[in-house]
Amino acid sequence: MALTIASLICLIIVALGGTNKNSDTYNNLYFFRANTTDINVDPSDLNIPHNALTDALLNQTTDVVKDAVGVKDFYHVSLWNYCSGDFDNGTDKVTFCSPRRNEFWFNPVEVWGLNNTGVDQIFSKELRHGLDVYKTTAKWMFVAYVVALVATIVEILVGFFALFSRWGSLATTIVSTISSLFVFVFALTATILYATLMGSFNDAVKKYNVHGSLGHDMYVVMWLAVAFSLGAGMFWLFSSCCCSGRSNRIKYGDNSGRNGSYERVESPYPRRDGPVNFQTGPGFQPPHHGVPLNQVGNKGTAYEPYRTTNV
Repeated sequence: MALTIASLICLIIVALGGTNKNSDTYNNLYFFRANTTDINVDPSDLNIPHNALTDALLNQTTDVVKDAVGVKDFYHVSLWNYCSGDFDNGTDKVTFCSPRRNEFWFNPVEVWGLNNTGVDQIFSKELRHGLDVYKTTAKWMFVAYVVALVATIVEILVGFFALFSRWGSLATTIVSTISSLFVFVFALTATILYATLMGSFNDAVKKYNVHGSLGHDMYVVMWLAVAFSLGAGMFWLFSSCCCSGRSNRIKYGDNSGRNGSYERVESPYPRRDGPVNFQTGPGFQPPHHGVPLNQVGNKGTAYEPYRTTNV
């Protein structure tokens, strides 16, 4: 149960990335990062009026080009949205986070406002095709995440029944298998998707001094969720086979007919026809209370040991 809860916590942490621009912890949870600090765009690619003043300004500084295009210093892509910001004394300062939406994918042409500027042509045909694939895959990745999250919650709820019966443990094992499968699919898809996107992105825009990278913290949390989920699945599978339910063997009064009473066993000494008199033999002294030993217990029985039936 603890492993399942740990997996759920990790999945929730994944969803918290990019939800609060004022939290450094949340801002470090991202799949992909585009660093555009040193972007260098040819002014001739911009769809703005050209004159001596604008040409001089655009050629003078990169910051003017970035302001003209509307590009920030960096962009973080998370599960629900993206966040952007600027560098402040060498540290990231997030200034904006987009509204959260389902099946989110990061479209640089739309985000950077390049739709009607002609600058979108800086993206190669391969990168534009890669963005189309990324858009489709990101939707399925989001679906896998939702199924994994819901299945993990159901696994915790059903897990309580596993404490009382093997049937409950079997049901939990089935739900756990589904949960582990989709957690793994989500993590694997996200890793491959953004690793591929990073490679294509860097190849397409490296001549413009734009660099893409992956977020370390997000992938650590995501694969921890996989490890916890797989561990929980193994635990539930083991419990369904060996540990769940209460066994009748430890109950009293079960169907075997034994109820914890005693049964008489045969004496190891030969029986005699009459009462056995132990008041003979050298050195014998009767007890102080004066009761003969042969009158203690049932008469006619010299030895009557007992044994328990639960052996």
